Amino acid sequence: MQVAEIAHTSQAIFGFDPMILSSAILIVSYIILFTEKLNRAVVALLGAAVMIFSGILSQEQALKGIDFNTLALLIGMMTIVGISEKSGMFQYVAVWAAQKVRANPRGLLVVLAVVTAVFSALLDNVTTVLLVVPVTFQITRKLKINPYPYLVVEIFASNIGGTATLIGDPPNILIGSALNLSFMDFVNELTPVVVVSMVVLILAFDFIWGKRLITTEKNKAAVMKINAIDSITDWTLLYKSLFVLVAVICGFIAAEHIHIANGTIAMFGAAVLLLLYTMGSSHNEREHKVEEAFSLVDWTTIFFFAGLFAIVYGLEEAGVLQVMGNKFIEYTDGSIEKAAMLVIWISAFVSTAIDNIPFVATMIPMIKSMEESMGGREAMMPVWWALSLGACFGGNGSLIAASANVIVGGMSQREGHPITFLGFLIWSIPTMLITVGIAAVYLHIRHFM
Repeated sequence: MQVAEIAHTSQAIFGFDPMILSSAILIVSYIILFTEKLNRAVVALLGAAVMIFSGILSQEQALKGIDFNTLALLIGMMTIVGISEKSGMFQYVAVWAAQKVRANPRGLLVVLAVVTAVFSALLDNVTTVLLVVPVTFQITRKLKINPYPYLVVEIFASNIGGTATLIGDPPNILIGSALNLSFMDFVNELTPVVVVSMVVLILAFDFIWGKRLITTEKNKAAVMKINAIDSITDWTLLYKSLFVLVAVICGFIAAEHIHIANGTIAMFGAAVLLLLYTMGSSHNEREHKVEEAFSLVDWTTIFFFAGLFAIVYGLEEAGVLQVMGNKFIEYTDGSIEKAAMLVIWISAFVSTAIDNIPFVATMIPMIKSMEESMGGREAMMPVWWALSLGACFGGNGSLIAASANVIVGGMSQREGHPITFLGFLIWSIPTMLITVGIAAVYLHIRHFM
């Protein structure tokens, strides 16, 4: 009855059924996104506009559907990380870590995987690979070894490591904002399975590649001669950036106690770092630095999210997601365990084929619609964690499954060490299946035994 009422209240153009029309808009938008023929932000904004012009949403409803906390969190963290990167701190850590294993190629594989995972948990996947991959090329070039296994393991580590925290991967940002989950909620729930998955990944790659990664003592000496301190280009900015980064992460941890949204904390941290970054500069220099800092924000992603939120809200208003939720409940017989297992595997396989962001954005309101019938929010938490794990780990399923994968693929092509789509599948499918299997077992042990 509730679904019929929702659908009836939407006045679609030319008398079309709003449920059918909104579904068609979503499907066409996703197909275009999958083909990558148009910029994804343009596709999302056009889809949102069609939702309004078709009468499914009013402009006020479209704006209501946008999760501004998510956008604020993304903009704030992009600004903080973009400014911090200028100090050279992240490159320093990568070089320092390589020298700690005495430039041993086998040890390098382990340390770069760990550094990538940790950076991805605290920054984001895309930024992490943009920082770590150039250093990887620099070190492997001096060691005169094939960078391929290092690049592949960094892709996997970025997606697995990013799963551990609220800010590490966009699906987690979406889920955390929708459910008002804290930074520590993600750490406490997901870090154990991330650690186990990383250990399995490193052991597997060391077993397969370890004995083949050989270099000379002369080449090792060349890496050891690199002065890691030279990576730091601005010590003053380093101290300012570290102060703000630590303060913001502490703010995330304390957010549930101080009752301030994560988006507000991130934006406040960005504003403070902008103040510290520009302090003492002349008027012209100050304005230039601020404009430069804002240019570091990935506005394509921001507008993509905004349009996507509106498209998904159109489905919600038309009643489509309520119907899908009811069908899902019927299929799982109302079992939380069946629902969690189904969600984790569906999320993984779908995220292998398409960008996990629009998939998760669509799933969130659908799962929300199921909560009342399946025991409420607390009872449904295993299903939410299944969505996070399936979508994030599914990002390892193919070269196009996550933005970080695509970026590493492009960088490797330019360096003359191409990672082909089919070649990557040899590694990605087993990695995805094993890690999602580990995650499914983890959820079962943690919540259903």
